[in-house]
Amino acid sequence: MHQTDRLEVHMFPCLSDNYGFLIHDHVNNLTATIDTPEVAAIEKALNENNWSLTHIINTHHHYDHAGGNLELKNKTGCTIIGPSVDQSRIPGIDQCIKHEETFQFGEHKIKAFHTPGHTLGHMVYHFEDQSLAFVGDTLFAMGCGRLFEGTPEQMWSSLSIIKQWPDNTKLYCAHEYTQTNANFAIGIEPTNNELMDRKTLVDDLRLANTPTVPTTVELEKKTNPFLRANQEQIKTSLNMSESSDIAVFAEIRKRKDNF
Repeated sequence: MHQTDRLEVHMFPCLSDNYGFLIHDHVNNLTATIDTPEVAAIEKALNENNWSLTHIINTHHHYDHAGGNLELKNKTGCTIIGPSVDQSRIPGIDQCIKHEETFQFGEHKIKAFHTPGHTLGHMVYHFEDQSLAFVGDTLFAMGCGRLFEGTPEQMWSSLSIIKQWPDNTKLYCAHEYTQTNANFAIGIEPTNNELMDRKTLVDDLRLANTPTVPTTVELEKKTNPFLRANQEQIKTSLNMSESSDIAVFAEIRKRKDNF
């Protein structure tokens, strides 16, 4: 993917189950890391590609997402961009971004969305012209982030933002949780054939130690129980046919917390 009008995305493992992401604009020779889970892994990826870090774009303040901010900023002088609502918890932040604000990364526009739930300040970043997004810990393949700070109402609303993006949008989530999420999802929606097929594929990928990230909006809408809390077949499966979408979502999240 070295065409001048395309961003190059380089994904690599970090820590025990995180993914790191470098995005590179060849026209302007800019490179951003989405979050800073592990400095050594980020530096290795930069060196392998012969790229120089110019930006850090943070999704949220948790240590496995912002813990390397200051070390990398001190070494490279890069600009740190992050959610304005959480600026006090993003180390070294330079540029504060608000909900639905658009900002430039070289030739490319990024639209930011505030997605509280996992944390109160979480933000996701949609590169509309590239049909891709970095969703941090708001959404996982067949899962969503634990509600450490937010409410089920907030997270359902946040996930609904992502659901509205075009089906072909690639979603880069920050952890390799897919196999466990698939095992859980089958218990919530055992009659979903597309989910069964996806679980088989995920099991094969993980057996080969192959990443299951990125996913797509279309695939998540078909197989992710947290995006499907409004579907009648899930409500029936949970004996919650008369319940609100938010109540069903909250029940699914509670079950996953204890899975």
